[in-house]
Amino acid sequence: MQWQELLSRARLGSPEPPRASSARTDFQRDFDRVVFSSAFRRMQDKTQVFPLSKVDYVRTRLTHSLEASSIGRSIGTLTGEQVIRRHALVEFEAADFGSIVAAACLAHDIGNPPFGHSGEDAIRHWAHEADYGARRVAMLQGSEREDFLSFEGNAQGFRIITRLQNPDNVGGLQLTCATLAAFTKYPRESWLGGSRFGGISAKKQGFTAADRSAFESVAETVGLIPRDTHHAMWCRHPLAFLVEAADDISYRVIDIEDGYRLGHFSYREVLDLFWPLVPDPDRQRPRLECIREDKDRVEFLRAKVINEVIRQVVGCFMDNEDAILSGRFDVPLLEELPVRPELDALIENARERIYCAPEVVSIQAAGFQVVGDLLERFTQVVDDVAQKGGRASPRSLMLIRLIPEQFIGPARVPIGDPYRRLLQLTDFVSGMTDSYAVSLYKKVTGISLPGG
Repeated sequence: MQWQELLSRARLGSPEPPRASSARTDFQRDFDRVVFSSAFRRMQDKTQVFPLSKVDYVRTRLTHSLEASSIGRSIGTLTGEQVIRRHALVEFEAADFGSIVAAACLAHDIGNPPFGHSGEDAIRHWAHEADYGARRVAMLQGSEREDFLSFEGNAQGFRIITRLQNPDNVGGLQLTCATLAAFTKYPRESWLGGSRFGGISAKKQGFTAADRSAFESVAETVGLIPRDTHHAMWCRHPLAFLVEAADDISYRVIDIEDGYRLGHFSYREVLDLFWPLVPDPDRQRPRLECIREDKDRVEFLRAKVINEVIRQVVGCFMDNEDAILSGRFDVPLLEELPVRPELDALIENARERIYCAPEVVSIQAAGFQVVGDLLERFTQVVDDVAQKGGRASPRSLMLIRLIPEQFIGPARVPIGDPYRRLLQLTDFVSGMTDSYAVSLYKKVTGISLPGG
């Protein structure tokens, strides 16, 4: 792969040529378009770790995405400086790399359903096990079927930024192909016909069957390397490794900080986890001891840890740049760092002490029920109206009005294609915030009534 192609400023779906160079670059415009999208705003009420938290300090998907984007900008810019120097890329600036990674990081969780990974699991369970939903999904074939059986927030995210946001535009937000390719950590379709491919980039799907042609256009524009002749599958865009690293750094380090603020870790435990990752500890110890409050000490340590891991990620990327460009490197960068054991200790402790905490699990379990039940109910409603029109049951004719027209069809007439009809319903449910999903569930089940 060639950097000149990989950094393409061409916009998906836009006939307009890239703008002439200006103080506000095309990649900075990508960042702004994501920031001002409604899907991005909805992440303020979507779970990061602690669902429906009443503590205003705790991160949501929105704050996590902003922090990951900040880390990504630093990683991208530092990497860009070295890539430009190594390849004499006079037509680009280091800030271009930083802006691409920052924009992709900003959008990396935009496709997550309510209640985070529990919501993803609920959609997959609905497709596999629900009385009605599973029968409907079983009627589909290939990637159309697998899109639901292996529902993936990353693929839903690609769908949101290229189709659902600004739906009247071909290409949705019409982001640059460089940003869209860097966003797509898993550049493959959902069904691979039983074939097995190694590498982190083949772990999940990155786009639905309905959006395959859009990603094919992106891949061709930036010059991604095809991995298979029979299935839609490519090697990763190099900057996708930096997007993944920024996300991994953010949640590994910051989930521990959130856990401390909620009482799952003592200060001493956080110190024991963070200190092995702090560079030049002899110089940092006096500075740490001058800080009076433990919470402020934790923030100081978190900053030092993130800076050190960023430094190592940039070095690892540059050491493996040739292999990355040729498609031979396909593991997360954090797995190749000298501090991998210490980073693994962070995630292991988070799994044991935070992710399995009763207040987390109990609400996730309720969220699982909410997401699955909404899909099951609305699938039956939309199918009933699609098949019978005005002769559908009064219940169906009433409940279908709770679904916005964009997720049904023009004039609220459900579209005929069963695959796209289901896809629109997963668009509807997965786009909900945590609070809205709970509120709608209470309404359709009669748990909550106006004036009750």
